[in-house]
Amino acid sequence: MIWTLLNSGGRASIEDIAKEIAGYDQAMLEYYQERVKAMVGKVLTKNKIADRPKKDKQSYELVAAYDSEEVEDLKQLCEEKIAAYIEKRKVDIWDHRRNTRRPVPGSVRYQVLVNAHHRCELCGVDASLRALEVDHIIPKSLGGPDEIDNYQALCYKCNSNKGNRSDIDLRGLSEDYVKYESKCVFCNHDEVVVENKLAQAFYDKYPVTKGHLLIVPKRHVNGYFDLYQPELNAMNRLMRELREKLLSEDPSITGFNVGTNDGMDAGQTVMHCHLHLIPRREGDVEDPTGGVRGVIPERQKY
Repeated sequence: MIWTLLNSGGRASIEDIAKEIAGYDQAMLEYYQERVKAMVGKVLTKNKIADRPKKDKQSYELVAAYDSEEVEDLKQLCEEKIAAYIEKRKVDIWDHRRNTRRPVPGSVRYQVLVNAHHRCELCGVDASLRALEVDHIIPKSLGGPDEIDNYQALCYKCNSNKGNRSDIDLRGLSEDYVKYESKCVFCNHDEVVVENKLAQAFYDKYPVTKGHLLIVPKRHVNGYFDLYQPELNAMNRLMRELREKLLSEDPSITGFNVGTNDGMDAGQTVMHCHLHLIPRREGDVEDPTGGVRGVIPERQKY
C-alpha cells in the first residue's frame, strides 16, 4: 500500500491499492493461471489464434504477426466485445467470486477451517498446498443459510468446480428441514437435553448404560442415509459436545460406542433416524472385544 501511494504521488484509490495487493496473492494468481490454461488458452489454441511455444510452456504467443495499426484496431474490437458481453449478461459476471456480499465472520471461518483440519473437505488437499475457501454447502443463491452447519472448507479448485448453480430444484429445500410427523415419538420428544438448529438429543428411554443418549435430526427422516450434509454436521457437532459433557461429569467413562440402526432388518424400531452415543466403562462387560460387531453375537469375537 505504501509503495502504491508513493508511486501515485501520495494518493491512490482503494481499487488501485487492492489491485496491487492482489498481484501478490499467490492463491489468486494460481486460480487465474488455471483458468487461462483450462479455458481461454484452450479456446485460442484450438482456433489457432495463439499457441504455447515448445521451449516455454509457461507462456502463450500469437500465431500471426500484426502491425501497430492492426494491434490498435484489434484491441478496440476486444474492448467492444467485452462491453457487449457484460451488457448482454445483465449481471455481475464475477458475483460467484464476490465474498463481500456477506462475508463469513472471522470466528466462524476459523471454526470451519479447524473442523476441516485445514484440508479441503472434498479432495483432501492441504491448505499449505492450495488456498481454502469457506463455502455454503447449499449455495447461498439457492436459499442456503449463513449457519456453521451449512459451511464447509473447499480448496479454490473444488469450490470453483462446484459453483453456485445446479439443475436440481432446491428452492423448497429449506422447508424440508421442518418436516415433522405428528405421531412420531422422536418428533414430539419433550425431554431434550441439548439442541441446535437442525438436531437435538435426549436420553434413551431404555439405556444400555448410564448416560446413553440419542441424537436425532429435527426433520422427520427414516434413515441415516437420507440425511442432508448440514444435518450430518449438526448431529456430529452435538455428539462431540455431549461426549465432552459426559466425560466431564462422569470420570468412570473410559470409552464410547457410536452407531445407528438403519432399517427393520438392522434392528430399527423407531422409524426416525437416530444415532446412539453409549458410554462405556471398564468392566461393564466381561470381554468388550469386538464392540459393535456384537450386533451379530457369533461374529463379535475374531
